[in-house]
Amino acid sequence: MTTVDSAAFAAAVRREAADWDARGALPAEVVKAVAHAGFLAADLPATFGGGDRTQADLGQLCADFGGVCSALRALVTVQGMVAAAVLRWGTAGQRAHWLPALARGDVLAGFAATEAGAGSDLSAVTTSAEREGGQVRLRGRKLWVTFGQLADVFLVLVGCAGRPVAVLVEADRPGTVAEPVRGQLGMRAARLAHVRFDGVLVPAENLLAPPGFGLSHVAATALDHGRFTVAWGCVGMAEACLRAAAEHASDRVQGGVRLAGHQTVRALLGRSLADTSAARGLCARAAALRETGDPEAVAGTVLAKYVAARAAAAVADRAGQVLGAAGCAEDSLVGRFFRDAKVMRIIEGTDEVAEQQLGEYALRWRP
Repeated sequence: MTTVDSAAFAAAVRREAADWDARGALPAEVVKAVAHAGFLAADLPATFGGGDRTQADLGQLCADFGGVCSALRALVTVQGMVAAAVLRWGTAGQRAHWLPALARGDVLAGFAATEAGAGSDLSAVTTSAEREGGQVRLRGRKLWVTFGQLADVFLVLVGCAGRPVAVLVEADRPGTVAEPVRGQLGMRAARLAHVRFDGVLVPAENLLAPPGFGLSHVAATALDHGRFTVAWGCVGMAEACLRAAAEHASDRVQGGVRLAGHQTVRALLGRSLADTSAARGLCARAAALRETGDPEAVAGTVLAKYVAARAAAAVADRAGQVLGAAGCAEDSLVGRFFRDAKVMRIIEGTDEVAEQQLGEYALRWRP
């Protein structure tokens, strides 16, 4: 690994991001460069080959990447989700085997939980696992697996004897089939796939945590990590859209008057600044809570993700109004983030699910 500043890395690839989106693929050489720079599983302890970054550092990394390309940020997110689950719930042998490989990028991970009938309610998964001696056989189909086209291993949420189970499934096992997804609304470069498990056999030691812990513990740990990094990615998106709108308003002259001279335009920028600043502040609070292991960290992360995702969507929308036709161009960062931001309000917990969780938190909250 080399030591590279995430902001510098993001700046170096900024001009390429629109092309990645148009082609629907983050190039393999970029994935390798991210891994070589030590950005994958960056918050893993150094004893497992990770960067031992603080939560604030991880957050800023995701903001830097999120402000350039949501797929670039998603690469860090999904690798970190699986690594976090293995670190928290894996055996000593599983941690020693998987974590250094995940940190180096020798193994790319996918998190396979969503199904046609199981999105917000993951307890409804129908993908099944049956024990056969010292092995486990998987049958089912998972949807919208980020980097599922490239993943070397999937963390799969399944049902086994009526209990939720998480299992690590290598992509090269017979019966594992990745079906590429193209043309989706957002995150078009994130190499999404639907993944089938047609009677896939894996050793029983690939089970992560005891039976019954798959959803409430393993998947919950992965999703919590995902919400945190998505939240910071949304901060980066909002800041990039605000910057683009402010620059355009300052430079664009119409009827002899700069756009920034119009009160309505300045009001749009002002609201966007408020939303962006609030999102960054809540993400910084979530990072501090997570760093100290505060009991409020999970709720703080949900709040940060909820506010940041909505901020990214609102700021991208307003930026589109300020840029006008320029924001509708094929290579427009604002137009791309307008699409991506809608996805951010769905993944790792929809707005509606977050509101329910935050409502419960509010009942016990004291200022």
